[in-house]
Amino acid sequence: MSLKVAVHDRADNVGVAIDDIKAGEEVAYVYVSDKAVGGKLKALEEIPLGHKIALRDIKAGEAVVKYGRPIGVAAKDVRAGEHVHVHNLRSAKWSFGGR
Repeated sequence: MSLKVAVHDRADNVGVAIDDIKAGEEVAYVYVSDKAVGGKLKALEEIPLGHKIALRDIKAGEAVVKYGRPIGVAAKDVRAGEHVHVHNLRSAKWSFGGR
């Protein structure tokens, strides 16, 4: 298992891949704010460098949190270890009828 995910804030439910992650790979994540190892998870699909991975299950309609702030809303249920990107993440503005 290798360290391949950075988490910016302890409130985050997604981390950022700091290297390409293969489907099925078990990876560790670290909290950037205090450099503490946060835990480990198994990637359910490939996560490209710089993309988000769910640290825990996120229900459809729930806020996706990065940098300690909501960055959008889950468009469908997302399982821990899944790639979080445009296919399952929507802008909060659009999700709440702002468009």
